[in-house]
Amino acid sequence: MAKTRPAQKNPGTLYMTSLAARLRISFLLGLLSLMLLGGCASTNNPRDPLEPLNRVIYKINDGLDKIVMKPVATVYKGVLPQFVRTGVTNFYNNLYDVITALNNLLQGKVGDAVSDVVRVGMNTTVGLVGFIDVATEVGFEKHKEDFGQTLGRWGIRDGPYLQIPFFGPSSFRDAVGTFVDFKVDPIRWIWRNHIPTRNSVWGLYIVNLRANLLDSTKILDEAALDPYEFQRDAYLQRRRNLVYDGNPPPEKDEEEIPEIKTKPRTELDEPASPPSVATPDAPQAAAPAEAAPPAGDQPPQAPAAAPQLPANSAEAPAPSPAI
Repeated sequence: MAKTRPAQKNPGTLYMTSLAARLRISFLLGLLSLMLLGGCASTNNPRDPLEPLNRVIYKINDGLDKIVMKPVATVYKGVLPQFVRTGVTNFYNNLYDVITALNNLLQGKVGDAVSDVVRVGMNTTVGLVGFIDVATEVGFEKHKEDFGQTLGRWGIRDGPYLQIPFFGPSSFRDAVGTFVDFKVDPIRWIWRNHIPTRNSVWGLYIVNLRANLLDSTKILDEAALDPYEFQRDAYLQRRRNLVYDGNPPPEKDEEEIPEIKTKPRTELDEPASPPSVATPDAPQAAAPAEAAPPAGDQPPQAPAAAPQLPANSAEAPAPSPAI
């Protein structure tokens, strides 16, 4: 009886598998290096003890974003009409609702987990594989959960702030959460036997995510006194709100909550006020130009609020581009 020879694996598949293994090892070694460098790159900010190192990585990420990701995302947004981009976003949201359901279950939010499962079933069938968000229209609220948030709900603090190469803002806790979410990523499992398709789907996700963030990064560039601090503080505040579903408990030390710094409004930003006119009966009505306005006048407009920047992934825990 003739022996059958085992099927040989495609060389391209073997290469991509070994590349993925090397990337995972590099990611873990990078985290270990950041931990070892923490003592020699410390600052006075307890939430960002690695600030000098983080700033270097931020500049590298920002440079790569301006050279590669932002131009590609701009062309993508300009070529595809809004309804197509909305459909693509809905498709990925539907895929990652699976991870949201798992994390809601791990957090003990069974009702939300059941709602997420219903959303996936409804949008996958009636919503044409998720391109149409039917579930939201009929009243099933969309949630956003990842394993980093689950660790936070379990009482694990976020730890030092991190800027991860090619991934952007994170923290020690969220970096571990991103790694776990990557291991259960639906894209990774659905197309596990066809590496080119899997990587193409991931690539489209990253470009679509970056296109959705173009307006947010514009605010970052225009309003931030220090873009690095602005992004860091906005990220930490947003992640804290996500962990506690928008209702975080007060910090033990209020100084731990960073104040997001924006550029002051210039005189060109303020509307011109009508000149004061003095009358013979009331000479005291005239006032110098620099005097405070009367109580009845409207106060000056407040600076623009900080944008809601995504973490890890805007609607998904998969790797996201740095902004």
